[in-house]
Amino acid sequence: MGFDEKNNDSEATSSSHVLNLPRETTPLLNSKSPHRSSQFKTFANVFIAIVGAGVLGLPYTFKRTGYVTGTLTVFAVAYFTNHCMMLLVKTRRKLESINGFSKINSFGDLGFVVAGPVGRSSVDVMIVLSQAGFCVSYLIFVSNTLANIFNLQSTSSSTNPSILGLSAKSFYIWACFPFQLGLNSIPTLTHLAPISIFADIVDIGAMGVVMVEEAMIYLNSIPVLQAFGGFSVFFYGIGVAVYAFEGIGMVLPLESETENKNKFGKVLGTTMAFIALMFASFGIFGYFAFGDETKDIITTNLGQGWLSSVVQLGLCLNLFFTFPLMMNPVFEVFERMFCEGRYSLWVRWGLVLIVSLVALSVPNFADFLSLVGSSVCIVLGFVLPALFHLMVHRDEVGVFVWVKDGAYIVFGVILAITGTWTSLQEILAPRA
Repeated sequence: MGFDEKNNDSEATSSSHVLNLPRETTPLLNSKSPHRSSQFKTFANVFIAIVGAGVLGLPYTFKRTGYVTGTLTVFAVAYFTNHCMMLLVKTRRKLESINGFSKINSFGDLGFVVAGPVGRSSVDVMIVLSQAGFCVSYLIFVSNTLANIFNLQSTSSSTNPSILGLSAKSFYIWACFPFQLGLNSIPTLTHLAPISIFADIVDIGAMGVVMVEEAMIYLNSIPVLQAFGGFSVFFYGIGVAVYAFEGIGMVLPLESETENKNKFGKVLGTTMAFIALMFASFGIFGYFAFGDETKDIITTNLGQGWLSSVVQLGLCLNLFFTFPLMMNPVFEVFERMFCEGRYSLWVRWGLVLIVSLVALSVPNFADFLSLVGSSVCIVLGFVLPALFHLMVHRDEVGVFVWVKDGAYIVFGVILAITGTWTSLQEILAPRA
């Protein structure tokens, strides 16, 4: 169903029934508070929504793509992500200015109003795949990092030691499994809000410690570096960068909470520029410190010292408790589809099991980031926002906007296909 202003009365009626339901993108904090967010708080909320585990794969990506190509890719993806986030905001503002439309709270609501059930389903599928993909990467990181900390994985051997007949990675994933079943049984995000704050503080602190360590290592031993990688890894780098900047599902709730909505675009742009600078610096520091020895999870390059172990354990704890937060949108979609929106323990446990099994089968952290970024995040972050914007504004924009939105859609699809293929080749390639 395409958007048509003449049919807004009927669409508003059908959407109002759906739009009043709780959404998967409801903010953890202050969702019921009448207070609006200041510019500084909006900056902090955008930062928290975007910065995550994806940054830990950037040094390895810079090793593959070259530090100049990697840096340019990070800043380009930041610009495109910011642009597409604002496309969603502008599309919602246009729709809500039309008399009869209900409050549009989330990306899924926007998809429903613009394109009916097909639009909502498209967004739901992408959100489920991206959020579940994030959680798979968390389990890969936690299991590989714990194995590294406790000397259960040797970098000089092609075979991993076993624990109780399982590989080190499998052992730690299954060790986390019962605890994740308990955490993911919590029916509301409200009780998990303090965990979210703690997780982001650990993220920022760990990044700072890692960058200082990397700078000291680089000054003591300057490795051979490459500025540009081959064209074959270009799409790989885009996938990881898109994954690192993924957070488009939260832009509409965050804009709703902003005190001065006229300045939201400026605050968003400033935050994205700051994050891009931080991501590029982190990638460069990591690659410059370790050169060709840079690993897919940069913290495993830090050795076995007490500071390294504390940082790695902190990151593991962070991702361990972030896991249920990221799975919550997946639960809500499946419970809405199969349980009429009711809480279902068995649906949640089944989904946690599926995510764990997928994590067991993926060998490399950064390769999986690239796969999720290319296959899902590009469609969710670039293609759908441009498509929805064009559908709503098609009768009032000039040729330039048609060409620009069309370019995002076409090139987004091309990047998704080529990037997914490249990432799958990396994952399935035999390891030395």
